[in-house]
This record gives sequence, structure tokens and C-alpha cells, in this order.
Amino acid sequence: MIILGIDPGLAIVGYDVLDYRGGRFRTLAMGSIETPAGIDVEDRLKMIYDDMCELIETYHPDEMAIEELFFNTNQTTAIAVAEARGVILLSAINHRVRIAEYTPLQVKQSVVGYGRADKKQVITLVKTFLGLRDGLKLDDTADALAIAICHAHTRGSLVQDFYNQKKKKML
Repeated sequence: MIILGIDPGLAIVGYDVLDYRGGRFRTLAMGSIETPAGIDVEDRLKMIYDDMCELIETYHPDEMAIEELFFNTNQTTAIAVAEARGVILLSAINHRVRIAEYTPLQVKQSVVGYGRADKKQVITLVKTFLGLRDGLKLDDTADALAIAICHAHTRGSLVQDFYNQKKKKML
């Protein structure tokens, strides 16, 4: 199965493409989509959408795993990220890619075993899972990698099915 992991944002969208077969991971691609500040939000959203469509058309993922939004105090940033997340979801829907969503707590619990893990712990375990070299800098992609790993570990589980069914009923 090919999983497209996404950490949504307006300025930076972290992504990775993982091939997960027989309990083993192989990284096909990872990186970020970056949009420049100072241009209209609509143009930035189009850039994200176009780049996401290109990723999907290049790697043909079976499923997309994306982080659910977590709002703290900055509502302006939250709205911009929500808009970016919307065009990311639209790109998946238009390409008939199945979508799974995970909270930051679920991702950290799945990858590290502790829902309040810090960024350094997540990066260390992501590198271990994927056999990535130590010198590799993963600032923009670590969350996307962790989200894809979380999805590989939990997809098809009864817990995830229950969560998805409950979420659909709320909509």
C-alpha cells in the first residue's frame, strides 16, 4: 500500500510517500510544498492544490493520512491552515484517494507510545522506523512521516473504524 502522509499548513505543507508492505516501510519521496508570504492567499492555496495533484498523479497513493487541525490561540493562523487543509482534501477527493485523519495525540501515541512526546522524540523514532540516516534534517517532513506511520499501524483496526464511523455521524 502506498500512503501519502500530510502535515497541512499554508506556508509549508510537509509530505511523504511511503510504501508499506509486509510490515516494512520504504520511503518513496518526502519534502515540502512551500508558498511564499506576501502573495494572495488564494494564489497560495492554488499552488498547494496544484502541487498536491502533481504528487498524487506521480505516486498514485492508495490512501492519504492527514493531521486533524488542533487550534490553540492564534485564530488567524488556524483559519489559513484550515483553508490549506481543505484544498489538500479536495485534491485527494478529486483523485479518489481514501482519506484518514489523525489527531496529534493519536500520531504521537502510535509512533512514540506516548501522546505527549516532544518533536525530538518523534523525529528519532521516525528515523528508526524508516532506517533514515542520522544527519537527515526532517523539520518540515517529520510530522508527515509520523502521520503516515501512524496510519500504517492503525489502518484497518477496529478502533480506527469506530472513530471514522463516529466522525461521519457528526457531519
